[in-house]
Amino acid sequence: MKGFEDTEFAARTERAQRLMSEHGLSALLLTTEPEVRYFTGYLTRFWESPTRPWFLIVPASGRPIAVIPSIGAALMGQTWIDDIRTWSSPDLSDDGINLLADTLREVTQPGSRIGLPDGHETHIRMPLADLYRLKQLADDRVFAGDAGILRRLRMVKSESEIAKIEAACTIAGRAFARVPEIAGAGVTVASVFRHFQMLCLEEGADWVPYLAGGAEQGGYADVISPARDTAIAPGDVLMLDTGLVWDGYFCDYDRNWSIGPATADVKSAYATLIEATDAAFEVARAGARACDLYQAMNSVLSRQSGDTGAGRLGHGLGMSLTEWPSLIPGDETVLEAGMVLTLEPGIAVGDKILVHEENIVITEDAPRFISPKSGTELNEI
Repeated sequence: MKGFEDTEFAARTERAQRLMSEHGLSALLLTTEPEVRYFTGYLTRFWESPTRPWFLIVPASGRPIAVIPSIGAALMGQTWIDDIRTWSSPDLSDDGINLLADTLREVTQPGSRIGLPDGHETHIRMPLADLYRLKQLADDRVFAGDAGILRRLRMVKSESEIAKIEAACTIAGRAFARVPEIAGAGVTVASVFRHFQMLCLEEGADWVPYLAGGAEQGGYADVISPARDTAIAPGDVLMLDTGLVWDGYFCDYDRNWSIGPATADVKSAYATLIEATDAAFEVARAGARACDLYQAMNSVLSRQSGDTGAGRLGHGLGMSLTEWPSLIPGDETVLEAGMVLTLEPGIAVGDKILVHEENIVITEDAPRFISPKSGTELNEI
């Protein structure tokens, strides 16, 4: 089922308000797409346009209040939000700032603290000049960080959220299974990229905002370059890494194929990646730390020389392609049931790299793969 029941958003709001009370915040001011959607269900591609700002206020009690351009009123009206305040945007002299300030003054008292997400992976989506003006119009109210409330809430998914991520993973799995239809010696990498996105859409994706990969002899040089009009050749390793979206939630995992028989070095490196993934999976229990998963993978990968330089070996996943936490040595985030993570070990093979990625969910007991788990042997086309 697409969408959520209103009770999902009510529960999210109530959890946020309890945490706001604990940290002395009278309101949250939210400005980015995932933050607004988390509390409202407001799903639109219109955020691709940078022209208009969008605001959501979570007060100390009651439902959130949307302060948005009038062009979004009809869609916001289909959500559980019943207080929708609009202006005609873009307005070069006042793009909603007076209306936003009036609303904040209405729901908070002078001297109150208003929280904005301020940690790693956050930003404020409004012009800096408007932020300065808002602070002036807010009288004695203080703008502060959100004490990590949004991060804490979004890290742990509900069963309904997990089901959507798993649906996205399943769609990607069907598309990956069809890659031999579109890839092979003589086909350009750019053609494979274009046709793989078509496969994702055919299999049920709403859109495919992220696709990376490559194909070169014995591996690939990096995993973020645009696709090139270079023909795939025997001996290449083809990798596709997709973040497709279904009902507002991402999957994020990759698959590798050898074009013709793989070399012994490539086979060995790929087997090491699967072993590293399995090692992290075994320690991915509630109570373990993000850094523990990193160490589990790194202990396997370090048996061979070389480093991909990726900086981390996995991350959180959900409404955004990458979320908190990061699987790095310094991230001591304690895992909880309901977290969805990627396991993403990488390894050097000569002057090239190989990367493997799976998606898992942390439960009260053993973790669970939600991407269709890859086999131990590299697939051949």
